[in-house]
Amino acid sequence: MVDFKETERANIIDLKGIGQSYDGGNNWIIKDLDFVIEDKPDQGQFVVIMGMSGSGKSTMLRYIAGLQDPTEGKVLVKNNPVGKDNRVSMVFQQYSSLPWLTVLENVALGLEFKGADKKEREDKARELIKLVGLEGHEDKFAQYPTLSGGQLQRVAIARSLLANPEILLMDEPFGALDVKTRLSMQDLLYDIWHQFHSTVIFVTHDIAEAVYLGDDIYILGKNPSKFSEHIDVDLPLQRSRETKRSPRYNDLVHHVEDTMMRMAAE
Repeated sequence: MVDFKETERANIIDLKGIGQSYDGGNNWIIKDLDFVIEDKPDQGQFVVIMGMSGSGKSTMLRYIAGLQDPTEGKVLVKNNPVGKDNRVSMVFQQYSSLPWLTVLENVALGLEFKGADKKEREDKARELIKLVGLEGHEDKFAQYPTLSGGQLQRVAIARSLLANPEILLMDEPFGALDVKTRLSMQDLLYDIWHQFHSTVIFVTHDIAEAVYLGDDIYILGKNPSKFSEHIDVDLPLQRSRETKRSPRYNDLVHHVEDTMMRMAAE
């Protein structure tokens, strides 16, 4: 099991003694789970969560986003229980934009909920829209097929960043995209992470993607789930397509794959 030791740094995410049961405690999906991510200002970090289907990966993100409460345990964001003042946005695999709103209106939505005036939220939304490569699409409705799948995920990323650039939760956000779009979105996300120094918590089943993007990979074991493995992705901080051709990258991909297969067989 992974031991999350206390350090001198403050914690940006802290899950303590988490348990999840849907039948009154007869069966537990998650039990006695701890998960700590330290706050690293002006640096951020990219944390990847992996595990078999049904191990609770998406459920953990829902706790942090305030979309679901665990059966037992505490969920803290910046040392406070999740509430309206520290709400964290989440990017889903399914397209989550509101199709009756424009791209600009979708991206500005978080600031609207916070009470920002129209000019402020639209000015800031336009900056994020430009950053994610959607300039010129501001007045289009955020729906398929008006926008492609990759463009709709760019809308979701921009909306989440504008609402809370410190923490970005992503639940298999590129799973429904074609290979070319998925690879370009990986590079976009990597560039955004370096610009904002966000704490990104990213769920994926794609091992190569996990190694390319992540600083740390945490793997959930079988139900009732706890974190069974932690893999330090000791690649250079600056990564590119060439990184994927390095011997160390390929060694890490094989190591994660072997770890996942071993855990599945246990």
